[in-house]
Amino acid sequence: MAGSSISRVVAAVMDHVDAARGRDPATAGASTVEILATWPGVQAVLAYRLAHRLKAREVPLLPLGISWASRSITGIEIHPGARIGSGFFIDHGSGVVIGETAEIGENVTLYQGVTLGGTGFQAGKRHPTVEDNVTIGSGAKLLGPVTVGHGAKVGANTVVVEDVPPCSTVVGNPGHPVKVEGRKVEGPDADWIHLPDPLQDAVKILSARIKELEKQVAELSGREDPENGDPDTTPRKGRSSAGG
Repeated sequence: MAGSSISRVVAAVMDHVDAARGRDPATAGASTVEILATWPGVQAVLAYRLAHRLKAREVPLLPLGISWASRSITGIEIHPGARIGSGFFIDHGSGVVIGETAEIGENVTLYQGVTLGGTGFQAGKRHPTVEDNVTIGSGAKLLGPVTVGHGAKVGANTVVVEDVPPCSTVVGNPGHPVKVEGRKVEGPDADWIHLPDPLQDAVKILSARIKELEKQVAELSGREDPENGDPDTTPRKGRSSAGG
């Protein structure tokens, strides 16, 4: 019996080590001991596993104490009441928050700064459900009892307040799909650097159209082309006000 329990523990630990190896190039050449000792995403999930098991057995205080200690060490907060499947990986991880009623499927990847949070003080299910094989980019905020469908991708800094279709990519605030079921809604294929934004593209098209109409009105009325009166847009030299 004791041997069986140890085997399950070892299998659970190696599941998360293997997830790190498969999704983080920085693990190349790192031993299992190094990953367990220095990867905060792995440490936080293993601490959660222990806290969740203790909470399921209705052990008082200790589950939240483990969660608090894990957050203090790793910067990752996972409530013991959350439900998380196998193959879960948090890359870097600082600032990740996973609420009490959050549900996460298998082989899900989160990057730093992700929040699976609630939107109010209501009881019951109030945190997101993330299905299998989902990737959530840095700084994304998923708020309320929304569902992120199987295989979806959530872009960095996206704010999700509505359900995300399976096999889609969402970006923006609020999040909106740019790719569904492998078919592009608009823009290039999703990556974490150049995610398309259809709303921004629409604004650019409207702006160009307005300028063209202004030019036509100026020609018909004999007035000066309004573009001639635009201020100088030549890039200025010197230090940027944004720094650098």
